[in-house]
Amino acid sequence: MEIIPVVQDFTPPPPLAHDGKFHVRLTSGRFQNLRRLTSWPLIALFFGLVWVQFDGQPWLLFSFEQRRIILFGSALSWRDLPLLAGLLIAAACLLFFLAVAWGRVWCGFACPQSIWTWLFIRIEDLVEGSAVKRARQSGEPLAGLRLLRRVTKHLLWMLLALATAATFTGYFVPIREILSDSLQLQLSAAVAGWLAIMAGLTYINAGLVREKICLHACPYARFQSVMFDNDTQTVSYDARRGEPRASLRRGASNSGDCVDCGLCVQVCPVGIDIRDGLQAACIDCAACIDACDGVMLKLERPKGLIRFASEVQLRGDKGRFLRPRLAGYGAVMLCAFSAVLYGFTGTTDLLVEIRRDRGAMFRQLDAHTVCNVYQVKVEGFSEAHRFIDVSIAGEGHYDLYGPGRIDLAEESASWLPYRVCTRDPKLPRAVLTFNFDGGSVQTSKQTTFLSRSF
Repeated sequence: MEIIPVVQDFTPPPPLAHDGKFHVRLTSGRFQNLRRLTSWPLIALFFGLVWVQFDGQPWLLFSFEQRRIILFGSALSWRDLPLLAGLLIAAACLLFFLAVAWGRVWCGFACPQSIWTWLFIRIEDLVEGSAVKRARQSGEPLAGLRLLRRVTKHLLWMLLALATAATFTGYFVPIREILSDSLQLQLSAAVAGWLAIMAGLTYINAGLVREKICLHACPYARFQSVMFDNDTQTVSYDARRGEPRASLRRGASNSGDCVDCGLCVQVCPVGIDIRDGLQAACIDCAACIDACDGVMLKLERPKGLIRFASEVQLRGDKGRFLRPRLAGYGAVMLCAFSAVLYGFTGTTDLLVEIRRDRGAMFRQLDAHTVCNVYQVKVEGFSEAHRFIDVSIAGEGHYDLYGPGRIDLAEESASWLPYRVCTRDPKLPRAVLTFNFDGGSVQTSKQTTFLSRSF
């Protein structure tokens, strides 16, 4: 086994800021362009989808007040929530598949924590200057123009955090109602409190805490090692090529390609040194790859000193992409998505609940007439089914007293009283069937009819 010599007098580059705060240095390159091509459409969807309407209804809304989920124009009942749980499970399988294949690319390219952190960093860079400038001024008094820039930065952060909170809340309460109530100062205490909490959390997470979420709070960082194998492609430093590190001035004939410039550390949003090997905090954003490739191009050396590579490839062997673990995750992912898609074909269009009157099991009106009282609730989840006809069927002759037609636009999710009577009870307990007909949708619900005590 080849032993790579290490420069003994190596000392890591000093912190970028005098006060110990880590300032992320922005870089450019193909992976950063790819990250923007991934994140910006997601940002546009997040902020834009909440405003889209279909036939006067939000295209995506989780309404607690209406007890329904509007998903891409189709209304689902709360009994269809297992479908959303299945969708989350399928998405988790996709995440595991990506982790086995390419490491934490989700974290670096599409995770909301990472996307909003980069947004806040760009605002900071735009208002207060580059990372080098911010680090150089970190020990200076906070006054004058620098104080104005600092206040402006935090105000912009708060504005973005508030917009994020309002948009997120708009997926549970129609965004137009939130905006209208806010302008008229009629926002409810619950919604106002939720907006304040969400805005505060966004401001703290993306503006102040940042990489500590990835380092200490993200559970994915803790169990990623379980999914990795020797063929997982992840951001890696090629120590065989880079060591021993030496600057251009101290370089020797046996020096590696790493010139110890420290740029890979300065551009890392979580502040790690990729040259120390695979670490749980690494989010595979590939910023260090772009920074290192830029240095290699200037030195007229081959790119790829830091690159997406597996342990097998770093040893100089040929890696393999398709392997049993990856195929297993892929099969589970496809099965999960197929099951969810099939489940969406059988969603609930009409939801019916029936409960008996708890005050009395039955009522004897005269010597021959026995009545039972029921409470019926009908909920419709399609705009095409507004009127529902109600009828009753059972062994014998029964009369139904109550609304024969229900207008779901006015009485959906309301408990309606019904009375069922018979003059010829054949059995002490009979099975009744309430039939609900909405034209293209029908459903029925069984209940019991009691004619005497047991």
